[in-house]
Amino acid sequence: MKSHSRGDDAIGKNASIPHGESSLVPPRKRPVAETQQRTAGPSHPAVHLQPFLHYQRAECGMATNTILAYRNDLQQFLDWLKARRISSVGDIDLPILTDYLQMMHERGLAASTVSRRLVSLKMYFRFLVLEGVITESTVELMRSPKLWQYLPTVLSPETVDRLLAAPCHEDSYPLRDRALLSVMYATGCRASEVTGLRLKDVNLDESFCRCVGKGNKERIVSLNPVARSAIEAYLRHERGSLVRSDDPDARLFVTRTGKPLTRITVWELVKKYAARIGCSDQVSPHTLRHSFATHMLAGGAEIRALQELLGHASIRTTQIYTQVEHSRLKSIHAACHPRG
Repeated sequence: MKSHSRGDDAIGKNASIPHGESSLVPPRKRPVAETQQRTAGPSHPAVHLQPFLHYQRAECGMATNTILAYRNDLQQFLDWLKARRISSVGDIDLPILTDYLQMMHERGLAASTVSRRLVSLKMYFRFLVLEGVITESTVELMRSPKLWQYLPTVLSPETVDRLLAAPCHEDSYPLRDRALLSVMYATGCRASEVTGLRLKDVNLDESFCRCVGKGNKERIVSLNPVARSAIEAYLRHERGSLVRSDDPDARLFVTRTGKPLTRITVWELVKKYAARIGCSDQVSPHTLRHSFATHMLAGGAEIRALQELLGHASIRTTQIYTQVEHSRLKSIHAACHPRG
């Protein structure tokens, strides 16, 4: 099932569009009349990259992954400008930006990638306007390409149960891995949020934990009995052999050397156990987040409550799961109805 949507709002496959692009500079009341940007003085585009990244981190509170996405996208653009011998911000006009978009299309880049890079450019040029380097941003005239909106992969509750039970005594740290998987499904947290959990963030007595999401926004998420029991078993029987520190600021999930688990390690663990139970190779840590959201809606959760649980800034992002649930109900109807 697919549907068209605007690129800035879509959750496309492999899309990783930074949040908060519309909050930096108030929207314009009228379109830019000129194609040439007026500058307060000539300067090289690359000069402003580090100040922009610092601003996003210090002033806007953007997450590390978002900062890295901005840096990588903008470095691609700056390298392209360098190859064209463009060394002044004042020389970047609408025809040049159009050529850059055309270049990305000619290279066969996915629409989601083109859309994400365009968002990075918009954020960068809004920063230049804010700093007085330029007076207007021509990038605002550029429209993101339309994306196919792919419905996320969702596991059935029975498959999730088998995945959570997959770690066994043959694995190096089965209690840690089972607790990790259980927390991800119980809370719907992203892999980066789970790896960032500290001991003091988890309250087993009240069955909740505090996680830090995108933009350093904190939220409280509940732990179900399965996740709570898994964490208790891990803390009681396994974590002490990995790290002796009981510092409340220490990370909850650690490696065999006592260092915090990374997102890559979490990805590898999920892939490992998914393959063990015969799941598709498309299963990833985010699949558990998708499954959590879809199962919550199926259980009667309100869309606004789900938005808060997932930490989404926009309700549009959460609404994708209503489409997932609708498609699931359609398949059930087709399979079960006598005239299906």
